[in-house]
Amino acid sequence: MQALLTDAGVLARRLREVLAQLTGDPVELDELIRRTAVARRTVEDLLAAIGPDLETTGSAHRLAPRVRDRYREHFALDELGAVPAATGQLALMREFVESGPKPAAALDHVTATPETALRRAEWLRDNYDLSGANVLCLGDHDLTSLALGLVAPSVSVTVVDVDERILQHIDAVSAERGFGVRTLHADLRFGLPPVLEGWADLVFTDPPYTPEGIGLFATRAAECLAGLQSRLLVAYGYSPRTPALGHKVQQELLRLGMVFEAILPRFHRYFGAQAIGSASDLYVCQPTAHTRKLALRQAPGIYTHGPQSVEAREAAAPPEFLAAIGERLGSPVTALHDPGWTRPARRQPSVYDLRSDPGPWLLRMLLAANADRVAFVVGNNHPDITSERAQRALSGLVAAKYRLRFHRSTPDAKHAVVVAELVEADSVAGYLLQRAHGKLGNVWREGLIAHVDPELTKRAAKERTAALAPVLDDLDLRLIDLPRHRLEELLPHL
Repeated sequence: MQALLTDAGVLARRLREVLAQLTGDPVELDELIRRTAVARRTVEDLLAAIGPDLETTGSAHRLAPRVRDRYREHFALDELGAVPAATGQLALMREFVESGPKPAAALDHVTATPETALRRAEWLRDNYDLSGANVLCLGDHDLTSLALGLVAPSVSVTVVDVDERILQHIDAVSAERGFGVRTLHADLRFGLPPVLEGWADLVFTDPPYTPEGIGLFATRAAECLAGLQSRLLVAYGYSPRTPALGHKVQQELLRLGMVFEAILPRFHRYFGAQAIGSASDLYVCQPTAHTRKLALRQAPGIYTHGPQSVEAREAAAPPEFLAAIGERLGSPVTALHDPGWTRPARRQPSVYDLRSDPGPWLLRMLLAANADRVAFVVGNNHPDITSERAQRALSGLVAAKYRLRFHRSTPDAKHAVVVAELVEADSVAGYLLQRAHGKLGNVWREGLIAHVDPELTKRAAKERTAALAPVLDDLDLRLIDLPRHRLEELLPHL
């Protein structure tokens, strides 16, 4: 019996609901199926697994009285009823939302209501076995992860987002409230932290409402799903006046081999998004055996507004633009390289095109690059270069690896060039920054031996890193996947 529920994963709740029906009066098989909406063969398998603990009269079944209490306790059957919202949860959720970062139009942020965040968490709790489950939020401006912390404290939640503000806010609230929420930085256009591959039992996402956005987020979700018992939950809405757009988006999910297990209309409500009635539907998607194979690479433009939008993909840099960059760098520049930090960037010398950087790319590319000299073309209003304070903060963060020079209004009034020159890695921080794709705990341990005490054993070095790490769980992650605020907490300890 236990093996059957274990194999069902987060879907085991449905099997427990069958067991709960068997704790009362005898139930006909047909009625048992109707009450629980569980497939006949699955119910029959469950009845067979109960074995001698099942009493059968004709086609009616029930658990033997001698074992009912044991089953109730062992499988937590009394917890399956509707759970009333705890007093104060909505007030707390409103507080989380109000104290959080403002929406970023360039990232298609439209804030869901606090009631919606709680409704999502309660629906997940009431439809899946969340005890010991892994839930991934791909993007979480709506703070669904914090709502889960309120209603299902035992669940393990990981949030991946490109917006550093959101990650810092979630970390702060989680630390204050004791929620089991982990945050990682990623831009889904360039990939996911490897630790998430095949990790998630449930993936929830409220992505940009373009076919490209849905396609990309669903593709990344497919990489994270643990198996056929996992589920992808997508918030998506379209206007009844434009059904063709809804059709295109649904095609993206079907292209990935997803099955629409359910579509709950008008499940989510928003502050804004009036073009779609300030509401969207909840899609519950079941993967098939072909889903992982069908996860194809997506185009980088996925949003509906701003420099990240589908319509705003950067054109190739004109010759005069490249010539002006080359003049500043003192060497010819024939092309700009595309950004990306899933692997170390070893091109040398090189100039990277970060004109569409929403903010976090520059730091990630500085972590990924290992060339002696590398340059980045960014917007003149990039948040890391617009003030002396911002420039000092970025320079200080990577000082053990690169010396930075900032050339504003170069090669034209709309852009700037940031030049990074490698410095000697004579510290643990420099050792780690030049190995940002390695597992943090391992690289830090080796750095201590190389730069602090060659007589340290690996075990002793490991114990020292565990004692020094601001966040112990970060030792199992890559440096390049940590949110910026945790990098700022970590590097002074090296």
